[in-house]
Amino acid sequence: MAVSFIISRNFAAVKLFLAVLALLFLCNAASAQVAAVQDSSDVETLDGKVVREVTISSRKSGRVKTGGLGNTEFISSKELLRAACCNLGESFTTNPSVDVNYADAATGAQQIKLLGLSGTYVQMLTENIPNYRGLAAPYALGYIPGPWMQSIQVSKGASSVKNGYESITGQINLEFKKPQATPWADANLYFNSDLKLEANLGANLKLSDKWSTALLGHYEILDKAHDDNGDGFADMPKMRQGSLMSRWAYISDTYMFQLAIKGLKEHREGGQIAHGHTAHNPYLIDITNERYEAFAKNALILNPELMTNIALILSGSIHHERSSYGHKRYDADQRNGYASLMFETDLDEHHNLSTGLSLNHDYLSDDSDTDETMPGVYAQYTYKIGETFTVMGGLRWDHSSLWGSYVTPRMHVKYSPTEWLTLRGSVGKGYRTPHILAENSYLLASSRQLIINENIGQENAWNYGLSTQLKIPVGGRTLDLNAEYYYTRFNQQAIIDYDVAERMIEVHGLNDHEKSYSHTIQVDATYEILPKLNVTAAWRWNDVKATYNGKLRQKPMNSRYKGLLTASFAPGLGKWQFDATVQLNGGGRLPDNHDTTLMPEHFKAYEQVSAQVTRFFRHWSIYAGGENLTGFKQKNAIISADNPWGPNYDATMIYGPVHGAVFYIGARINWNKI
Repeated sequence: MAVSFIISRNFAAVKLFLAVLALLFLCNAASAQVAAVQDSSDVETLDGKVVREVTISSRKSGRVKTGGLGNTEFISSKELLRAACCNLGESFTTNPSVDVNYADAATGAQQIKLLGLSGTYVQMLTENIPNYRGLAAPYALGYIPGPWMQSIQVSKGASSVKNGYESITGQINLEFKKPQATPWADANLYFNSDLKLEANLGANLKLSDKWSTALLGHYEILDKAHDDNGDGFADMPKMRQGSLMSRWAYISDTYMFQLAIKGLKEHREGGQIAHGHTAHNPYLIDITNERYEAFAKNALILNPELMTNIALILSGSIHHERSSYGHKRYDADQRNGYASLMFETDLDEHHNLSTGLSLNHDYLSDDSDTDETMPGVYAQYTYKIGETFTVMGGLRWDHSSLWGSYVTPRMHVKYSPTEWLTLRGSVGKGYRTPHILAENSYLLASSRQLIINENIGQENAWNYGLSTQLKIPVGGRTLDLNAEYYYTRFNQQAIIDYDVAERMIEVHGLNDHEKSYSHTIQVDATYEILPKLNVTAAWRWNDVKATYNGKLRQKPMNSRYKGLLTASFAPGLGKWQFDATVQLNGGGRLPDNHDTTLMPEHFKAYEQVSAQVTRFFRHWSIYAGGENLTGFKQKNAIISADNPWGPNYDATMIYGPVHGAVFYIGARINWNKI
């Protein structure tokens, strides 16, 4: 039934998809042997070491656990090729740890969840620099084009104090393509069944033995509104986005310098704009974002043998948002400045010391103007006995002009008694300043009265984690087994409470007797079950509770569990690659105080399937695939869509996909000087 429904609703797209597959098979006979592709990147591990990651054209998974101190997954450029990966949000399609879903049914904003909690508790880094805070948070996953990324590192739990105090559930660090890398030039073109078109271009240039530069460009357009469920609202907003990044690097034996400048402009237009809509007074959503950012990194190597170096990092951003949700307006501006001076050295083969100063300034101009300056200082010590035992302790002191002084302690332990067993443990505290409207502007796509209480303070929480990693020889290959448990307990948190009343959303802090916490257990396994056929299976259970309307209850619109099965097959010489992923998203609770004839009290589990086939040539490739092939869509995603000016309209109660099956084709062109 599901397959016939998808084909009937997307017949033209299916024909296009099959035609591309046929073309790929015909091209096979005339192609040359695939050239080996080499990709390297510098990755900083939790224990402060910089290691060079090298991924060659093998059949191993592109998502691997790093051998560092923290529980970190390294997602290489090879893994990013397994799906369309048009942006950062779509890069987690095959990842069992990170969930990505839409925040509402009207704006197209995506949000991530890590350890069962909102992405606002994940510290976002670009090349180990804090980024995408406040106004950028709702749409940040769409601000980073997939073809720009060289790798992603996902770290769970408490992180190093070197990057600040904000990480609570973990960090996501993005490494962009480097100007000093082996000469490269690439392009990526993408087109899907919704008539969305994307184009990416990039190249680097060696100016001298020490100087190099790179330019990255991105443009996407979705200029047609679709209304597959017939409720009068566009399932996805019309959108246009363009961005450009210029990078420069100077590399010598004793001094390294990096500079990057990026600009972005995006316009979203949603609401009752779908083809054929005849409303006299349509409900419209219009959002324009402009963002400009830059960073400079300087490192002076004082003693290469002891890894003694001093580094200065500077970054800044300016963000403008102009938006309207029906008759509601939200206009805001944000400026951020960040500086970090760092010193690090190996005292000997067992001892490492890292210390530094930081200064962060945030100015947010909206309905609740925020002007916050935060100087800080940290020290971090690491003790290591070969590859067997490592312990790291870090301590930060920061002073906020809004909240006063606070201390951030964090500790990590790693124990590897054998080559096939690694045990890790972590504990740490994190803090963050909540920006309610800036980070949750999608709440305005509702007729509910939004009340923000005055008892909201600086959010802070403790995170505790345990994990084990096993490498078991089975049938001449290695079975990778991982198991982990994380507990996050909030002392203070901004709670978005839908349960307080039928036509109200209240954002409030935790009182002394109220609780908020998250338990997460995950088990995953990766194995090459047949030559060149890699399979990953994962299961995760979430127990996320907070105080809603005075009662400790499960977090609404949050899946209790997730199952994932993903496979990648690259037969022969690797000219073809077939990828498929199946996700089972568990059911959960929906808020009280809503019309149960339109939306039940609980939502059921649902499945999603994605698949892609890629044909590789020497310097280019063609790919075709589909997302959400089960065609599952949340019913009545917009409550009272027929009367958006009435008291019951609500587009924010989202727990699942709001868009059905999407088919796509694309081409990648890449030239690497070997």
